[in-house]
Amino acid sequence: MATKKTIPKKNIVKINSNNIFLGCDHAGYETKERVTTILKNLNFNYVDYTEKYDKDDDYPDFAELVGKAVAKKKDNRGILICGTGIGMSIATNKIKGVRAALCRTEYDSKMTRLHNDANILVLGASAEHTDADLTNMISAFLTTEFEGGRHQRRIDKIRKLEQHC
Repeated sequence: MATKKTIPKKNIVKINSNNIFLGCDHAGYETKERVTTILKNLNFNYVDYTEKYDKDDDYPDFAELVGKAVAKKKDNRGILICGTGIGMSIATNKIKGVRAALCRTEYDSKMTRLHNDANILVLGASAEHTDADLTNMISAFLTTEFEGGRHQRRIDKIRKLEQHC
């Protein structure tokens, strides 16, 4: 029986007022460690829900922890990592108020914020991004504002789906 993961207090890093929630499974652990360094270098707060490497963990556990934390407040953002990013995307998008997007490029990261108001960036560790790639993707995701306008109409339709499905 799987145990419920809880937030490890020692992994909270406070740098500024942004709220970034971070998690990964065993396949994404090495990439997650790189992401924490990048977040520090970009001066973002983050809460790391992945306390240590565990080869027997399951990505839905971290999808739930990060997804629920992000859904609590409009300005919260999250970053999730698993082997391909697909499992995290599927699991996290089951949580009301979450729009998780699997991104492979800086352009994807920027556009998902501009047009989809995504609040969780999902990365696939198997993509083997360089640190520069990861930095550009994370920076684009965390600094790009939602464009609104015609895109807001679409987000409203997504929220309506959440109510009926």
